[in-house]
Amino acid sequence: MLQKYRFICFCLGCLLVPSMVFSEADFYVSSTGSDAWDGKSAEEETTIKNRGPFKTPNRALLAARQLRQQEPHRDRPIVVEIRGGFYELAEPLKFIPEDSGTKSSPLIIKNYRDEKPILSGGRIIKGWKVDERGRWRVYLHEVHHGKLNFSQLFVDGQRRYRPRIPNRGYSKVEEQLPPSPQFDNKGHDRFRFDDRDLKSSWHNLRDIEILALHIWSASRMRIQDLDEGTRIVRFTGPTRTTRRWGAFPKGQRYIALNVKEAFNIPGLWYLDTKSGELAYWSKSKEKVSETEVIAPRLKRLLVATGKIEEKQFVEHVRIEGLSFRHSNWVCPSQGNSYPQAEMPMSAAISIVGARHLEIKNSSVMHTGGYGLAVGVGSRDIVVSGTDFFDLGAGGIKIGHAAQAGSLTPQVSKPDSHIKRIEISNCRIQSGGRLHPSAVGIWIGHASENKIVHNEISDLFYTGISVGWSWGYRPSLAYKNIISYNHIHHIGQGVLSDMGGVYTLGVSPGTKVTHNKIHDIYAMDYGGWGLYTDEGSTGIEMSHNLVYRTKTGSFHQHYGRDNKIFNNILVDSLRWQVQRTRAEKHISFEFKNNIVVWKTGPLLGSNWNDDGFVLNKNVYFHSQGMPVQFPGGLNLSDWQKKRKQDLESIVEDPLFVNPKRDDYRLKKDSPAFKLGFKPLKIKEMGPLQESPWMVNLKQSPVIFERN
Repeated sequence: MLQKYRFICFCLGCLLVPSMVFSEADFYVSSTGSDAWDGKSAEEETTIKNRGPFKTPNRALLAARQLRQQEPHRDRPIVVEIRGGFYELAEPLKFIPEDSGTKSSPLIIKNYRDEKPILSGGRIIKGWKVDERGRWRVYLHEVHHGKLNFSQLFVDGQRRYRPRIPNRGYSKVEEQLPPSPQFDNKGHDRFRFDDRDLKSSWHNLRDIEILALHIWSASRMRIQDLDEGTRIVRFTGPTRTTRRWGAFPKGQRYIALNVKEAFNIPGLWYLDTKSGELAYWSKSKEKVSETEVIAPRLKRLLVATGKIEEKQFVEHVRIEGLSFRHSNWVCPSQGNSYPQAEMPMSAAISIVGARHLEIKNSSVMHTGGYGLAVGVGSRDIVVSGTDFFDLGAGGIKIGHAAQAGSLTPQVSKPDSHIKRIEISNCRIQSGGRLHPSAVGIWIGHASENKIVHNEISDLFYTGISVGWSWGYRPSLAYKNIISYNHIHHIGQGVLSDMGGVYTLGVSPGTKVTHNKIHDIYAMDYGGWGLYTDEGSTGIEMSHNLVYRTKTGSFHQHYGRDNKIFNNILVDSLRWQVQRTRAEKHISFEFKNNIVVWKTGPLLGSNWNDDGFVLNKNVYFHSQGMPVQFPGGLNLSDWQKKRKQDLESIVEDPLFVNPKRDDYRLKKDSPAFKLGFKPLKIKEMGPLQESPWMVNLKQSPVIFERN
């Protein structure tokens, strides 16, 4: 098809810069099209036989691949445009090296004009019958014959939940038990329960899941057997560790999920895998003839897979204006348990061995796992203007999780290293709906990445996690930039030991700057805004605004040579600044910060040695209480006896309107005399409006604040 061009030129001095705009696509897709047509027009043309749009995106990808083979020296993009509508994917969109474009001739898969196509890994459930109690029922042949299972259901764009016991809150473990002999030294597979909480008579006992909340992680276990006499429940597999974060101690919270006997409230649903019947108890305004009910089928919705060993990558592909929805996840037969961040969890979009790939102005919603995973061999990936909403796990994973002993092969194969991934102007909201210990954005062993101008909110664990090496082991996480993000309402009292931004390991060149972080609330301990955990080294944290945290605005467990400066830290409940482990080196420098609070002491935990530097800070207790340092010292004695904060002051920093969270400084703030630089608060968060989330409702949640 002859492409039409429009050239736009502008003069900058004597330089003319042309911008090329393509007005026609090579192929079109429509939900009313046919894969037997040629795909070369947006609508069926009655004057030309078989002229019209394809019906499925994968058919269009095949046509684009064939066109690339026919025109190997093409110097303009290959464009596929998808019309608005709902597309039930029979399989994920699959990109392979043969789909690759070039810098001047990329492959572009985008929406048609301003229409909004939805690419779904689910199926619309039809054929409902209404019983005498108003519950909807349908027989699903694939479920009955073991070809389909799902643990999520979406009704008119909202997540619905399976019945649970208790209906609100949590049950508590009665007694911790040692692992069964076959799982000794592997993990925990049983505990003793209160006789009011679990029943062996429950329907389809093997389909019931026990979701146990550990400290910073969660385990979803399948029941092997349940003895009401001994009050012992035993699972089909163990947790991943026998240590405290994988145990079932007395008092630990848990929920029994998918209990048919609790199917007694509108808005719940139950899938009987033995009979194949799906039942949904509709809400008052839902009508069976008008309500869209979707059950997920596919675990992944888009897959880009290069051949790293052969140096064949998926390159120069752009995806724009598409919505990916309804990815499936089913609890494995041995249960699901991982020590931190739900790192191995599947993702709706999987990218491995890709270069120069872009996803923009799109959305990923209603997932069973993470939204997006960027894996080994990928670099120069840009995800911008894309919304991640109602997520079973977290938003985005970048990198791999190899430990120190397995890093050598990765270093010796530079093509495997993950680097230069940019996530910008994205919104990650309402995550952890199935897996509460997942994070908004996770960076493992990956370097030179940029996480900028995003909003991350409504999660139960950490907002952004950077690094994956405990202590001072080798790490491939360096020069990562976390800047101008808005991170808020994290933790929400469900788990503990989390941060708005959390770092791990040796990370030279990593910067956490210009972020707004607030409302970080842990179940027990560890609701921190900025958190440098085990071995965090060479990290700069500056120009951040942190307020309303539970345990501290900043905390360092242990690490080396971190620089914490020019931050505004306000109103943590327990401590303002915390330091846990003392080592024989400088843990961090804490300079030119403003710390204002009204409850708790200024400094918490371990300040007995001299392995830190504090100076040129502004401290102020907003309720007029005296500012005290460890040992009950005032500032003057702290300066004389400990030689710290020699140029710091205790004075009101003069916020513009702290009651309305306006922490800009007035012109006469004393902080300026100490060299404090104003924060660019208005620039923290996305710089563009969301094309997808404006009218979306909040995703309901199954977890309650403890």
